[in-house]
Amino acid sequence: MRKWGLLAVAMTLTLTACASREPTGTATSGEAGEATTATAASRLDIVKERGTLICGVEGTIPGFSSVESDGSYSGLDVDVCRAVAAAVLGDPEAVEYRNLDSTERFTALRGGEVDMLSRNTTWTLSRDATGGNAMEFAPTTFYDAQGMMVRADSGITSLEDFEGLSICVETGTTTELNLTSRMTELGVNYTDVKYQDGNETAQAYLEGRCEGFTSDKSQLNARRTKFPDPSAHVILDVSMSKEPLGPVTMNNDSQWFDVVKWVTHGLIQAEEFGVTQANVAAMAETTENQDIKLLLGVEGDLGSQLGLENDFMMQAIMAVGNYGEIYERNIGDDIPRGLNRLWTDGGLMYSAPFR
Repeated sequence: MRKWGLLAVAMTLTLTACASREPTGTATSGEAGEATTATAASRLDIVKERGTLICGVEGTIPGFSSVESDGSYSGLDVDVCRAVAAAVLGDPEAVEYRNLDSTERFTALRGGEVDMLSRNTTWTLSRDATGGNAMEFAPTTFYDAQGMMVRADSGITSLEDFEGLSICVETGTTTELNLTSRMTELGVNYTDVKYQDGNETAQAYLEGRCEGFTSDKSQLNARRTKFPDPSAHVILDVSMSKEPLGPVTMNNDSQWFDVVKWVTHGLIQAEEFGVTQANVAAMAETTENQDIKLLLGVEGDLGSQLGLENDFMMQAIMAVGNYGEIYERNIGDDIPRGLNRLWTDGGLMYSAPFR
């Protein structure tokens, strides 16, 4: 089912480039009372005691995280939050969402203002390393790439065609760095027109201040749906970078990271096994497949090893379905699955074994 057209709330032009601002601070904690340190209780205990998962999302990207007219949230990233809440608390609605732009997200996670991020955040070494932002990246939930949008009547069909032309880009982002790297490699002389945020960047493109607009393809798709005439703009068939996007937790809390990691794995594994939102209860009762029994907690103690109920994945799947269902419900045909297909279908979606 297509999702873009169903969104009642007009998407604001505050979308931030997925490949967003690089971290500038150190990986310290303690800005809020619930901040997790190496000696503090696991975030898992905090979430259980609070009874609510606080999930940081972008909030303005149709298909990934956006706010409906009734104030509810929807999108692939939102469903990951709901799956974690269902697995930990048995209630997918026990989620408090915090809209975070690219300049706020890491501070919010470090300070304990959110328990996890489920937004367009690219997994990079500097964000992962203890000497960088010291974060933990759960399995990728969307393989993206940086793209380029141009006007359909521009005659531009490749990056090489930008010789002597201008490109709008959000400054201080990996998007900007990727653009510089690719154009340098190609030997293309262009002018980068920089703006502080995605809103300004998109508006500048619409006003004709530049011939091209670069961001992650998922965001270009989302923005285009809200343009006055989406058909007047095309996204070139080029990929300027790799952008693996997935949930993020802070470092030094392996127990909480394991929970988020294995819930994410489980959504992918459920699709591979053919376990759906509709059949999960019946499968739990009737399956003779040992692997499915372990996934759903019918046998074994995998859940308790994580500090959860053994049926944690059954709760998550009942709440949001498997990864394929999540993708279809929120993104559908607007962005072909491509690399986001299961590994058995030629994609990169692959779960570690539930053993």
